[in-house]
Amino acid sequence: MQMESESINNILVITPREKRIDASSATAFKGQLVDWINSGNHRLLLDLGHVDFIDSSGLGALVSALKSLGNSGDLLLCNVSKPVMSLFNLTRMDRIFQIYPNREEAISLQG
Repeated sequence: MQMESESINNILVITPREKRIDASSATAFKGQLVDWINSGNHRLLLDLGHVDFIDSSGLGALVSALKSLGNSGDLLLCNVSKPVMSLFNLTRMDRIFQIYPNREEAISLQG
């Protein structure tokens, strides 16, 4: 799975460059997130601006990354498309993840 990353104000901003996070890409997606966490990144912002579909495997990868952080970090989301937000609302994951309209707001509110 193609992803870009950059560090802004001690937050690792990760941008998947795929339209879908599904069964075919979820394992690689989760593996990369966990690698970043294990490398000492404990504040992650996932910019989902290019993603228009996440299935249960992709959602599981996000939850797994969040569990890897435990209480020692944050996994924030931003630029979530309407179809993906519908999934978060339906599964009530919108109550689990901190979701922001854009990366600027997410970063500024993390101070």
